[in-house]
Amino acid sequence: MPNAKVLSEKQAIVAELTEKIQKASAGVLVDYKGITVEEDTALRRECRENGVDYAVVKNTLLRFAFNNTGLNELDDLLNGTTSLALCEEDVVAPARVMSDYAKKLNDKFEIKGGFMDGKPVSLETIQSLASIPALPVLRAQFLGYYAGSHYRSGCGPEADRRKGRRARGCRCRGSCPRR
Repeated sequence: MPNAKVLSEKQAIVAELTEKIQKASAGVLVDYKGITVEEDTALRRECRENGVDYAVVKNTLLRFAFNNTGLNELDDLLNGTTSLALCEEDVVAPARVMSDYAKKLNDKFEIKGGFMDGKPVSLETIQSLASIPALPVLRAQFLGYYAGSHYRSGCGPEADRRKGRRARGCRCRGSCPRR
């Protein structure tokens, strides 16, 4: 029978893992067998930059946490070396970071599976999520498209100024410098 102190420490770890998994919008399980310390350090740095919580976890402790959160279907993936990447805000970030490293490191780093919004997802779903650009990039692309299409179409305040007309919404009545 395990020591009471060791048992209470493990229960605390399981409780912490359970809480992290419940708060996470998405998570990815990875087999990291064979990566070097430098590669692991670079991966952890990129995870921090993208707001991803990355940790190596024991399979048994993670199995208990998955059972506590209703992700029992992921139990089959918990063999060999396992690490877990979680993110609370961005659903795409863990999939994107882990997929990039799986491509870079080939056989050393393999995605096992994952979950999103409390439900297991397939490897295909993780791969398709990984192909979506980061949220700031998507915002910039949208704004660039929106501003560019208004400029080219001859609509909006810029077009009014180019045509010498008073801009829509201008409140300066008769003394508008845009006339």
